[in-house]
Amino acid sequence: MGIVVVDVMLKSEILDPQGQAVAGALPRLGFHQFTDVRQGKRFELTVEGEVTDEVLAAARSAAETMLSNPVIEDVVGVRAQPPAPQSPATEPQAAERQR
Repeated sequence: MGIVVVDVMLKSEILDPQGQAVAGALPRLGFHQFTDVRQGKRFELTVEGEVTDEVLAAARSAAETMLSNPVIEDVVGVRAQPPAPQSPATEPQAAERQR
């Protein structure tokens, strides 16, 4: 099973009130390193099998036609997510040993 990650952001000329709210709150919480915040969306699309170039192309097409509003948003990234390493606690043998 593979996962495709799609990132969508508001276009730079579009006002981002949520990003502005976060940018205003960060210094009040002691985070003075950040000068601007833009809020976006992340989609995770699960596919059967491996993520191929064909799957990535289909994901980009879906992102541009359905997952984003091209008037106010840009698709800024479409990529395969590497598989997460299994920790010992999630491996089937570890679950059996804990019983």
